[in-house]
Amino acid sequence: MDWVRREAAAVGQAVLAAWRGPGRERDLVVQSLKAAGAGLLAWAVAGVWLGDPMALMAPWVAVVIVQATVYSSVRQAGQLFGAICLGSLVASGAQAITDDNTGALALSLPLLMLLGNWSRFGLQGVYAATTAVFVLAAGTPVSAAAVGHRVGQAALGAVIGVAVNAFVLPPIHLRNVRENLAALARESGDVLHTVAGDLRETEWDAQTAAGWNGEAARLQRRVEALASARSWSRESLRLTSGPLRVLHRAPPPAPPEEEDQRWTRVAGNITSLTRTLSVAADENRTPATPEGPVLGLYARLLKLIGDSCHVEADRLLGPGAERRPQDEEAAAKDAEEATEETEETMDELHRQLQQGMREHAGQGAAQASVLGALLLQAENLWAEIVPEPPDQ
Repeated sequence: MDWVRREAAAVGQAVLAAWRGPGRERDLVVQSLKAAGAGLLAWAVAGVWLGDPMALMAPWVAVVIVQATVYSSVRQAGQLFGAICLGSLVASGAQAITDDNTGALALSLPLLMLLGNWSRFGLQGVYAATTAVFVLAAGTPVSAAAVGHRVGQAALGAVIGVAVNAFVLPPIHLRNVRENLAALARESGDVLHTVAGDLRETEWDAQTAAGWNGEAARLQRRVEALASARSWSRESLRLTSGPLRVLHRAPPPAPPEEEDQRWTRVAGNITSLTRTLSVAADENRTPATPEGPVLGLYARLLKLIGDSCHVEADRLLGPGAERRPQDEEAAAKDAEEATEETEETMDELHRQLQQGMREHAGQGAAQASVLGALLLQAENLWAEIVPEPPDQ
């Protein structure tokens, strides 16, 4: 019962998400309805308009062909059509040799399952064997006309499936790139805020640093999700830009790929920063943890950088649709002023940290080396988030 309740709750949340606005759930609803519509259209053309009493291949192929992108629909249409042609020919040949459906299945299925593993068929290779089952189960006599009829049905279904996917709400996956970029920026700020808050505490140890490493590892998983979303974005724009321009439905572009590279570097710098702190917190290592006011200054520096990450996350998501133009201008002006104020504070903190590093150098090389490494990583972060790094 607990499992049923959890599944029902998940379904309910998915339905609400699809109802509220654009997102993955609504994309799945649209794709499912398009596949069903393509199957019905193929049945209407093959079974009703053309009067084919065995109009099976066309709607079956049309349903399978409607994929998450138009390019994948075209690619899989070619693969599936090839698999169906192979299955029809091999099954018809086996039936002609054995003159028995059971014997034809025994002869054709092992061969087709082996041939279906050919990489050119992709994931559609198994349909060569299922096509043979359909052909032999239909019980129609072997002839060139029968084979041509089945292949023609498959071609009709493939054309209808690709056309429906390309011209009826063509799937464009640009939103996922923007959302993953904004999430990466916001989560980077969250990690920096967590580290800054823990550094301000009187005591932190290797266990605390291990927690920071865990949060940095989640950033790397977000980077992988961003790379996957960018790949889907590129593929979804293939073969669709022309129809979208004709229909005047071109969506707003995703952020440039330079943003992906920038925030990937930010995530890498945060990972390096947490590892440095982990080494410093390890009692069995030589480097010593910086102490005193300089650690508080460094925590303030990380918090400022985290705040800038959150500002960037809001920028990547874009202005709200309900915001008026004058509100957008005011928000942009406020953000610019806040950035200038933050840069001034950063410069002052940077100057104080440089002074603290010189003082630590007089106390011992170990603490000075750790503080220098931490300061360099903070500067790298700031240089990525803001075009101009703090003055040296």
